[in-house]
Amino acid sequence: RLGTKAVSIYRDGSKRTQPLNTSRGASSPDPELASSSGLTLPVRRKLPDERAAITHKFDIAGHEGYITVGLFEDGAPGEIFLVMAKEGSTISGFADAFAQAVSYALQYGVPFQVLVDKFSHVRFEPSGMTKNPGVRVAKSIVDYVFRWMATKFLSTEAQFRVGINNVRSDSEALPDAVKSEIEQLTLGETAAEVDDVQPNASTDQTTPYAIQNDQDAPPCSTCGAIMIRNGACYKCANCGATSGCA
Repeated sequence: RLGTKAVSIYRDGSKRTQPLNTSRGASSPDPELASSSGLTLPVRRKLPDERAAITHKFDIAGHEGYITVGLFEDGAPGEIFLVMAKEGSTISGFADAFAQAVSYALQYGVPFQVLVDKFSHVRFEPSGMTKNPGVRVAKSIVDYVFRWMATKFLSTEAQFRVGINNVRSDSEALPDAVKSEIEQLTLGETAAEVDDVQPNASTDQTTPYAIQNDQDAPPCSTCGAIMIRNGACYKCANCGATSGCA
């Protein structure tokens, strides 16, 4: 019945190799057993063939790049494409591979809030000032990508949690009539204070020189603040880092 030609009987442990499984065929996981044990298999949620997307151009300390976010039907992010530097370069390859990994994570159900909490404020070069008023200083490309995506797809409370303070001030929420009255009172108080202040000749002379002296000052590689000249080098007044001088 089984099509066997011979049957050999050995004592257990007498052979160097011996069969450990005597069942027919390879064993496959039973879905009913997996469901009864409380384990759930991840299911990929694919995007439609024609989907809405957002493309954003960014600049981090002179390094330009493009972020494209593909959206599900409900507007949630489902994939990202990250284009950096020249095609075929090392940074371009790493950016593309990282974007694919994040896309698979989003499609397999990893919460977007978890990704933002994990990758925000990751520090490495290139870093520095950006042209985005929502994310003034980027600590890295990954930090900028997820903090920018947080401004698009997270609530105000979640944005504040990751260090994005785009909440409107109290003055912006006031009516126009109240705003104009506050502005008039502020201008009147400022004019009165200016009349009482005596002109300082030394300030008029040193301020243009200070501005002229730091026109070419680079951003700090540690915290992103604008550095000031310290002899032949530059020093950060915020964190104390230098551009290479002792």
